Amino acid sequence: TLFRSKGKVGTKGKKQIFEENKETLTFYLRIVLGAVAIYAVVNLLAFHSAATFWTWAWFVFSLVIYGASYRSMNSMAQASFGEDGSLVDGGIDLNMEQGMAEHLKDVILLTAIVQVLSCFSLYVWYFWLLAPGRALYLLWVNVLGPWFTSGPPAGNQELNEKKQRRQERRQIKRF
Repeated sequence: TLFRSKGKVGTKGKKQIFEENKETLTFYLRIVLGAVAIYAVVNLLAFHSAATFWTWAWFVFSLVIYGASYRSMNSMAQASFGEDGSLVDGGIDLNMEQGMAEHLKDVILLTAIVQVLSCFSLYVWYFWLLAPGRALYLLWVNVLGPWFTSGPPAGNQELNEKKQRRQERRQIKRF
């Protein structure tokens, strides 16, 4: 839709979160398996004679990134059930905007895209530097930037105002 509705955003129930998390995890698992399969077939099977140390190193690197990201998402989406088998908690919503899962999904997508494109050239792996660049940007915007640019605490401001008034009174007395 072109227009967003104004008002309160609807909340999701635990069962809906549980089902959507299962679908999300299945979707990203398929992406991971597809990218790994394409890379393995092209670089490690079809052109195995041209495979270098770096071909294998990037393959292992991507497996570590996929494993860490997917495992983190899986643990975030871990649901808890009661003794009677009823759903007590659906886990953290993996489709929530501005959540940690969003960044993990971006890392999986970036790695998959770079891995598939690296079948043409290993230099494509330089695009993976976008991930730490984005992390540094978010660190600056959300933590370091506000910390460096924040003004003095409110208590010091009152002291500065008192000093300024005192100096103004002294100047008035001089003239």
